[in-house]
Amino acid sequence: MAGLTGWHFLIIALVILLLFGATRLPALAKGLGQSMKIFKNEIKKDDDETKTADGVRLNESSPEVQKQQDSTESNPKP
Repeated sequence: MAGLTGWHFLIIALVILLLFGATRLPALAKGLGQSMKIFKNEIKKDDDETKTADGVRLNESSPEVQKQQDSTESNPKP
C-alpha cells in the first residue's frame, strides 16, 4: 500500500462521511466502543472464572475441582 498518500485517505474519509452522514458517525463510533468494552469485560470475566491451584490452571469442569467440590459437599462443616 505504498501508493496511498494523505490525499487518498482524505478522499476515503470524505466518501465515508457522505455515505454515513455526520450525524450517524458518532453513533457508529459509540457502538463500536461499547462492543469493544463488552468484549474486554467478557474476556476478563472468563479469566476470573478460571481457577489457579498449585500453579496449574484448572477449569470448573476439571476432575481436581470436581473432587474438591464433592468433598466439601459430602462433609458439611458444623
